[in-house]
Amino acid sequence: MSVNRLMQMAASAGGSPVGQEAFTTPGTFSWVAPDGVTSVSVVCVGAGASGYYTGGGGGGLGYKNNYSVTPGSSYTVVVGARGGSIGANGGDSYFVSTAVVKGGGGGGGSSNASTPGAGGTYTGDGGGNGGPGGTYYEGGGGGAGGYAGTGGTGGTAYTNSGVTAGSGGGGGGGASSDPAGQTGAGGGGVGILGQGSNGAAGLAGAFGGGGGSGGANGGNGQSTPWTSPGAGGDYGGGGGSSGYASTNFFGSVGAVRIIWPGTDRQFPSTNTGDIV
Repeated sequence: MSVNRLMQMAASAGGSPVGQEAFTTPGTFSWVAPDGVTSVSVVCVGAGASGYYTGGGGGGLGYKNNYSVTPGSSYTVVVGARGGSIGANGGDSYFVSTAVVKGGGGGGGSSNASTPGAGGTYTGDGGGNGGPGGTYYEGGGGGAGGYAGTGGTGGTAYTNSGVTAGSGGGGGGGASSDPAGQTGAGGGGVGILGQGSNGAAGLAGAFGGGGGSGGANGGNGQSTPWTSPGAGGDYGGGGGSSGYASTNFFGSVGAVRIIWPGTDRQFPSTNTGDIV
């Protein structure tokens, strides 16, 4: 359920405990506010979508700062599942409700070669939409949304035109440069420790988009046979696409991270790193 739960009872400047918890496994969970914690800041990354004949969209990233909580009370956490079948949407990730803070799941790639998977949206104080996938059978996946704006757009097949870097999020995946047999690359993911570098755009020849703000790079596409498009990078990268509709082009799982106190630790980059 949680990859990291850490709480330091040493008081912050405002006298509150300091801590954090991250959720990176798909599902619905209950987070209980620890003793003395009355406010939190939260970042949510939606899951990346799978590709089809076009690239899957990256998940959106939203963050909410200084949200009031009651010690001992339970709050809903949802982590979106990756698009795990052909053209499947990624799931939304959110805290409490999609109206409070959400990273929306990316849209699945299409059987129409000119219609890319749409990037996921977001709700909160800030963040960015996921990048759309690339087009024409072997386009790249969209990058995950960033802390400073939209994730990168996946490249268009054969030319890699339109591929972009992320804004504090994942770069778009590179497209095939070989009509005879490459697959599109996955979009880059985004990290959940706060804003860092922009994810680089994937290069022509089906190289994966770069991860932004500590996220993972998207997977590279492959040459013939066209059975292994690149997967989206953690968290929220969209999957690449291929001319073969019978193969799977996975997006990446979403994530939610809660930090406290929300008065002193706020996204995109105020005291958001891991406590060690």
